[in-house]
Amino acid sequence: MSLPSTELEGPPAFEPWGRYPKYNARIVPLHWRGDFPAVTDKIHDSALPVGMGRSYGDVCLLKDGILLLTTGMNRLIDFDPETGLLTAEAGITLAQILDFAVPKGFFLPVTPGTKYVTLGGAIANDIHGKNHHVAGTFGCHITRFELVRSDGSRMICSPTENPDYYAATIGGLGLTGVITWATLQMKPIVSRLIDYEGIQFHGIDEFLDLTEQSKNIEYTVSWVDVTSTGKNFARGVFMQGDHSSKRDELKPSPKPKLVFPFDAPGFALNSLSVSMFNTVFFHKQIHKRVVALQDYEPFFYPLDKVLHWNRMYGKSGLLQFQYVIPWEHAKEGTAAILREVAKSGLASFLAVLKAFGDVPSPGMMSFPKPGITLALDFPIKPEKSFPLFARLADMTREFGGRLYPAKDAAMTAAQYQAFYPQWQRFARFRDPMLTSSFWERVTGDQPSI
Repeated sequence: MSLPSTELEGPPAFEPWGRYPKYNARIVPLHWRGDFPAVTDKIHDSALPVGMGRSYGDVCLLKDGILLLTTGMNRLIDFDPETGLLTAEAGITLAQILDFAVPKGFFLPVTPGTKYVTLGGAIANDIHGKNHHVAGTFGCHITRFELVRSDGSRMICSPTENPDYYAATIGGLGLTGVITWATLQMKPIVSRLIDYEGIQFHGIDEFLDLTEQSKNIEYTVSWVDVTSTGKNFARGVFMQGDHSSKRDELKPSPKPKLVFPFDAPGFALNSLSVSMFNTVFFHKQIHKRVVALQDYEPFFYPLDKVLHWNRMYGKSGLLQFQYVIPWEHAKEGTAAILREVAKSGLASFLAVLKAFGDVPSPGMMSFPKPGITLALDFPIKPEKSFPLFARLADMTREFGGRLYPAKDAAMTAAQYQAFYPQWQRFARFRDPMLTSSFWERVTGDQPSI
């Protein structure tokens, strides 16, 4: 089955989206879902399957190893318009799936803040979206997939077939084998439009009140100002929406035309410029509450319209920090971390605050759990960024939370093993050839090849 021609967005050389760290690695492209067993006969080093490289740190890197690039495995295998079940190779991107499915009246059941990630990467990181409180993680909607191991063995994984490998692979960071294809349960839509509502709030109590009031709305997320203090502490904009029932022309999205043209100078993002941005962003709504019909592109993927937007952080790159803190400590933990960030003077304008629901993930190592999650982006300033991240990670641990490996480049082994005590059980399912710089950093576990 042929696909629309969707240009893949990614950096010219393989690197994580945060552009840190940078390691030498050989890239071996996979072009067909049967390539991996043949490749293993020719390589004798450790390897890691990777997609678009949109993880922020080193979960998609392998120092001095081989990266098995899956983006050539992008064929659509089957689609049933009666059930909405779509089967595709693991290297297809969510952008390509949307270009195919939206004109047929279907949408992704869960989507992150970028559509330029692969199906396999979405499974391996068990991504979440604005509808976690009602739909859970991406893995909740994967009915089955094929996993190929480095010894050439192949297995079909589902909740009832090889369920242990199904659970280990969802959120397993690509370490259990190569996912060759997967079946995804799509959801029906009649419009590209979102019934959108934006609401200004001041403080975490107002955010929590809005969260409670919107529990029956499918999509909710908040931008929060992390630079303001005093009466403006933790002010933000609560954004919510549902797929519109107003019938609209279902067509593929236009290709993005804007490109961030160069690496911004290191001084461009500072506390003053980000504080000014935050003030403008908060007040762009003239009224406290705004209701509108909005296309799904700016609602779900506001940054995708600017290719290579990560260049705005300069050549040194950016660090992202994302935690979830369970409800019993969510309010006090979030307030404490926001105060620590404001006190640091480091600039973060992409601050996203959201509540996770109680829909359990099928993944053994999945990140989300019920509570509050906060994601922050910072330009890398080694003398400030890494000490701050160490403090924030320790605070997250004290409040009973954990960090998201797909966003991490600084977590210590002690922190990771406290956040994910099940890691040793998971290690039993790791393919002996596969590893990553992240995995070696946080566990010291080396491949056995």
